Amino acid sequence: MIELRTCISKYETMSIRKQCELLDLAPSSYYHKGKGESYDNLQIMRLMDEEFLEHPTHGVFQMQDFLRASGLVVNHKRVRRLLRKMNIMAIYPQKNLSKLGQAKYIHPYLLRNLEISRPNHVWAIDITYIPMAQGFMYLTAIIDVHSRYVVGWGLFNDLRAENCLMVLKDAIRQNGKPEIINSDQGSQFTCPLWVEYLQAEEIKISMDGKGRALDNIFIERFWRTVKRDYVYINPPENGEELYAGLKTFFNYYNEKKTHQGINRMIPAQLYKKTA
Repeated sequence: MIELRTCISKYETMSIRKQCELLDLAPSSYYHKGKGESYDNLQIMRLMDEEFLEHPTHGVFQMQDFLRASGLVVNHKRVRRLLRKMNIMAIYPQKNLSKLGQAKYIHPYLLRNLEISRPNHVWAIDITYIPMAQGFMYLTAIIDVHSRYVVGWGLFNDLRAENCLMVLKDAIRQNGKPEIINSDQGSQFTCPLWVEYLQAEEIKISMDGKGRALDNIFIERFWRTVKRDYVYINPPENGEELYAGLKTFFNYYNEKKTHQGINRMIPAQLYKKTA
């Protein structure tokens, strides 16, 4: 959605409505501005996001205690609601992992003891909350695990499964298909839309075990880099600014930044060499 909106210019001789029609974008989507969360809630969410990066096992009450220690008295119901809106869930062991109605779409974790030795062998996908000066958005990204190269990403206002599928299709169109794609067991990845597409494309599906912090460690580290090296030190004012900033940062991440996990190489060097 953000990508399409950035293509519309107020300074063109063509009307906004006509530009929306050409982009297959409803004019109401271009003009609509949601009410969003209050300033106080946005500050609380920003603090909890940083705390979660350091302590991913913290649940509602530990987050409430953290906020109290920071001088903010917040009701636990409010904390729970905001964490859910941020798509954040504490990592802890759980019983009854296969909930009724979801077992059909949950798949085993395929990466344990797997030697990932080439590009497009394994991709990892995830969604994270991104704070802005006014409001927040959700970032979906896919990395090639072997090279740490970002093969696709998208910025959205909501958590619909269609968004993840759009990012995946664009990544495949630009880079070819992976053999395996790994995700968590979120609703976006345990729905017919996602699973049936991957099966039709003959892409193996791997999913993290519930409560297993290390199963998708590659993209968790990637989120830390994105937030600490860009988002927190360059808080964007709005979605358009965030999109432009992330585009610049991902280009730097792929083409210039070295990574210790790949022997201090640059992702593009390792990915494009043999991809």
